[in-house]
Amino acid sequence: MTRTIISIILFVISALLAKCSIRHFLGRGYLLNNAYIFAPKTERESMNKKPYYRQSAVVFLLMSAVFIVLGLAVLFEDTKLELIELPLIAGAVIYAVISEVKIEKKSK
Repeated sequence: MTRTIISIILFVISALLAKCSIRHFLGRGYLLNNAYIFAPKTERESMNKKPYYRQSAVVFLLMSAVFIVLGLAVLFEDTKLELIELPLIAGAVIYAVISEVKIEKKSK
């Protein structure tokens, strides 16, 4: 019973992350990106938000996949499924760093 509740919570988190990802791919909603959030207000107004929306969308999509795999691992009590999470998390971090460097190069 507890496994089922925990996996439902993980699937709900995954669905919320997927919804954020879709909205960011469409360029809608508040931009949840550190480069935008911590930029001065004057810079935000002139900033090209499209690459930041895309970056956030891809990271949210990868995190959604992580929570799906985690939910399945909890539901089926399969520790081998948990090994799939590591490359997804590493991929999200690596993508975020590389895409930030590319965005900064283009903006200069």
